[in-house]
Amino acid sequence: MKKSVLTRYRVMAYVTGVLLVLLVLGMIGKYVLDLDGAADFTRVVSVAHGWLYVVYLVFAFDLGSKAKWPVPKLLWVLLAGTVPTAAFFVERKVSRELESKVVDDPGAVAKA
Repeated sequence: MKKSVLTRYRVMAYVTGVLLVLLVLGMIGKYVLDLDGAADFTRVVSVAHGWLYVVYLVFAFDLGSKAKWPVPKLLWVLLAGTVPTAAFFVERKVSRELESKVVDDPGAVAKA
């Protein structure tokens, strides 16, 4: 597996995770603290998270199919972008697991 596949997933996991945390903070500001401007902030962040979560799904599915994950594990990784902070923990676990399978040079042959 190419390193770029894992890198794309990692970037989108962090982006999705950060946006989801910001969305939760915006919701707290909007509904609990009744802050001015929280509604606009929440609207912008929710749209950004929604679209970028779709990109995360594509990259995570690509990674899972190349890593030959079983369906339950793939679903677990796909849903990590919907639980605040879960994307960070899942990304770290997945990265550690797949580091040995990653090939730096696209022309190199993976070790069996």
